[in-house]
Amino acid sequence: MKRVKCVNLGLPKTGTTSFAFALEKAGWRVADHKVRRIHTREPGLGGTFVGRQLYNGYFEGDPFKYLDIYDALSEISVLKGDTSLWPQCDYALIKAMRLARPDVLFVATLRPASETSDSMRRWNNLGTDRLPTGAIPGLPMGYGESDADRVRWIEGHYDMLRDIFGDDPRYLELPMSAKDARQRLSSHLGLDLPWWGKMNVNSGAKGASRGAA
Repeated sequence: MKRVKCVNLGLPKTGTTSFAFALEKAGWRVADHKVRRIHTREPGLGGTFVGRQLYNGYFEGDPFKYLDIYDALSEISVLKGDTSLWPQCDYALIKAMRLARPDVLFVATLRPASETSDSMRRWNNLGTDRLPTGAIPGLPMGYGESDADRVRWIEGHYDMLRDIFGDDPRYLELPMSAKDARQRLSSHLGLDLPWWGKMNVNSGAKGASRGAA
């Protein structure tokens, strides 16, 4: 039975963990970065990256083929070692998701680009090491170490999403710090959200409460 109802296209450090936790508290099963072994008995699926399974399904005809054990997908990118997968930056994959499931809703969690860049810089050497050496759409190898590089890439990503979706009602750009963010997301998904807050906060952040992942 088809199950995936929502995909978050936001970049890392834009509130993806908080987004996932809020949906879980509302009763949805959410994939955040990895397919958890407690969620599947399918050989070779548990412990793999969500982004990997989106691409596996995409090249077999349906991006959601291996992920219908979930109601929503939150953090879908991965940058670890030689693995660099960014489904939310891939026009062809986004188009395939829209065509495969016309009823799937999309959200793009968003924080100000300067805050997101600063959070990336401090998060497990993401900004200082992994981004500059990764193969990332819109941020080629050798770029991303400076705030200026990261901010331009972050802003470009959301501009791309706006161009792709336009006024499509299936898409919601969600500023996580907005006073009505909870209400906007609840209305978009048709889902009551009993919890709303910040998870995975960076220590020593500029305005520490704004470092949610």
